[in-house]
Amino acid sequence: MKRIFVGIALLAMASPLFQGCSLDDNEANFHFVSLSIVDVDIPDSFVLNETYEIGVTFIRPDGCTFFEGFNVLNTAQTDRDVVAIGTVIDNDTACTQAIEEVVATFTFVVLYNQEYHFRFYAGDDTDGEPEYLEFTVPIEEVPPNN
Repeated sequence: MKRIFVGIALLAMASPLFQGCSLDDNEANFHFVSLSIVDVDIPDSFVLNETYEIGVTFIRPDGCTFFEGFNVLNTAQTDRDVVAIGTVIDNDTACTQAIEEVVATFTFVVLYNQEYHFRFYAGDDTDGEPEYLEFTVPIEEVPPNN
């Protein structure tokens, strides 16, 4: 009898763990956006196999938009498209309308001995076409240690 009581008690305590929350697809409270990049702190040259912190300044358009990270897309062996990704909270909370410049960094490892081409998403033009800040970074030849 004691076993049955313990089993029922354990089942009663564990049952809330099996009940999950579900978000109705129509009630999402956020969405992702691309943030406009306005400045980039990138070296004039790279050294093969070195790691660099690349600083990116982007626009945070209001108090309901939060930085999530960078999407760095390899479009060719040494070509990179970089987009700053933000999350916008979609609820009835009042957001400040203050536009703010924010700086964040990402780590980049130089794997190829060819110049790198970067395109940083800077927003859309008046026709809705994407605009980019573009940089070409050569690889610096380092003499071997003798």
